[in-house]
Amino acid sequence: MIDTLTRDLRPVARPRFGAQSLILLLLAVVELAGFLALGTIRPDIGAALGRAAFWWKMAGLAVLALIGVVVALRSFSPESSPRKGLRRWALALGGILFAGTVLGVAGQGLEGLAARLMWRMGIECLTVMTILSVPPVVALGYMMRQGAPTDHPASAAAVGVAAAAWGAFIFAFHCPSDDPFYIVVWYALGCAAITLLARAILPQISRW
Repeated sequence: MIDTLTRDLRPVARPRFGAQSLILLLLAVVELAGFLALGTIRPDIGAALGRAAFWWKMAGLAVLALIGVVVALRSFSPESSPRKGLRRWALALGGILFAGTVLGVAGQGLEGLAARLMWRMGIECLTVMTILSVPPVVALGYMMRQGAPTDHPASAAAVGVAAAAWGAFIFAFHCPSDDPFYIVVWYALGCAAITLLARAILPQISRW
């Protein structure tokens, strides 16, 4: 019976972290270049470079994307669990949110929060971030399927947070708002939606 069950199984090659990282880096460069080639870069980018909130937004998203990708790639190996890495990602997120809160209160206070959400632009953020997150979800999802993760839900969540932060980082070159309150609310909603979708779908298509 054991021979029958294992006859068609094929060994899984050990994930090559360096090669996978290079592929993802090239994908990120191509996606960013393609997005900016559409003329999407914010028109006030020169002025934005002088604002602390702009650098908080860009650096924070870059850090979250980088940590997420590393956690996801490592989780595709059977001897690695992504849960400790996801906790580190959450700690980084907490630190970034705290810094954004300080910047927001110091810069604009707590007045007019509803107006600062700019609902119509926020919906655009959600839509475009989701679209920009599709390529990394597909790439990381394929790598997950080719690997042998032992904690499928956590690996899928790692893919989700990595792809969501990746898409948000690329979109941030277009987003004209540097208001930390706006960024926290809308970007968090977009990232949560993408992570939940990855968490629901990817374990279903895993080989193991």
